[in-house]
Amino acid sequence: MQTRTDLIEDLMSRFPHVPREAVIKEDLLRGGLAFDDAALTDNENGDVKPKSYFIFSFDHRTLPELGEAALRRPPEEIVLTGGPYDLRRTVVSVRINPSSPYKVTPDADGRLVLTLDGRTIAEVGLPPMPDYYRHTLSNGKQVMEVAPTIQWGYLVYLTVFRVCQYFGAKEECGYCDINHNWRQHKAAGRPYTGVKPIDEVLEALEIIDKYDTAKTSTAYTLTGGSVTSQVGGKTEADFYGQYAQAIEERFPGRWIGKVVAQALPREDVQRFYDYGIRIYHPNYEVWDKRLFEFYCPGKERYVGRENWHRRILESAEVFGPRNVIPNFVAGIEMAEPFGFTTVNEAIDSTTEGLEYFMSRGITPRFTTWCPEPTTPLGKTNPDGAPLEYHIRLLEAYRATMESNGLTSPPGYGQPGAGRAVFSVSSFMDSLPAED
Repeated sequence: MQTRTDLIEDLMSRFPHVPREAVIKEDLLRGGLAFDDAALTDNENGDVKPKSYFIFSFDHRTLPELGEAALRRPPEEIVLTGGPYDLRRTVVSVRINPSSPYKVTPDADGRLVLTLDGRTIAEVGLPPMPDYYRHTLSNGKQVMEVAPTIQWGYLVYLTVFRVCQYFGAKEECGYCDINHNWRQHKAAGRPYTGVKPIDEVLEALEIIDKYDTAKTSTAYTLTGGSVTSQVGGKTEADFYGQYAQAIEERFPGRWIGKVVAQALPREDVQRFYDYGIRIYHPNYEVWDKRLFEFYCPGKERYVGRENWHRRILESAEVFGPRNVIPNFVAGIEMAEPFGFTTVNEAIDSTTEGLEYFMSRGITPRFTTWCPEPTTPLGKTNPDGAPLEYHIRLLEAYRATMESNGLTSPPGYGQPGAGRAVFSVSSFMDSLPAED
């Protein structure tokens, strides 16, 4: 029987031009990792930045099934170095799976290591608790609850609307657990603000700006669930845009402003820009027409795939093509029962989408699919997509980018193995380093 070690070493051998760091990182992102109890954090009272659950659960079990990891949170991210594969510094988002063959555990000297199939494969570094997490807002709320940072402190992630108005089986995206994640945190008694007041966001950013003396945080992302009607009497563009306007007025030029929202009409996109947003992420989720209809029924019903793509192209006229960066969820192309049954078919389809956008100067990015157990696709595909798909996607992504004369998109830090901080996929690790 092939072990997971056999699998990753086979892929490293077959795809030597894909960084070995990316092979391991993609496997950790698609399948998760386990933590020895001794490797868990002391939550907000410890020396390690804990996992904030900033929008989705990104776990392979529900909170009640995580055991000690639900009480003493794992770290937000880990950094891997060294080991038998001589790994360069690799930042990985933490996705908990108690059944994973990967485990973070102390070695004989008490240092944390990552093991695979019982063998140490890397040293593990943990994100230090930032000074700004040690301070609370005037109402007692934690900065981590209002304005958590990810990507090793690079990005302030502002999920200002914690639920999605695409609701129920006929509207929710089949891979998305935003609504369940809201429910499970409320059920556990954790603070999890549904709509974050603007004054709280500004106060949290004031604390970050004061104590982030090294200016590690460079960008903020405004995001949350889709708005199909209104929130607080405002439509989607004005709801999210009001936060950008307030941030830019209070902190002009301090951070690059980004927004993740639906593909909206051009006049709404212009309002985003006028409010101060400079990078727009109108995520197209999956390229194939049939799969978009199956997996994104609400988006198909309210906007439609062709209209979604047309709006993405129109938004490039407002922001400039380089600053329109739509995300897709890498791996759902192969999700049963509707997905492609071979890696070749899935890669061909996804590459067609990459070429469609990149040939027009728009550079998509992707998040590696985590099959969360409360989602329809997670329930039917607990193991996610084959690792080979993810490795070949990295190969196809870089090739398509280079053939269209594009470079890494703005707002993600440095590209290159050993330099990248983007933690929820390896696309930045797999691109060439830039001076």
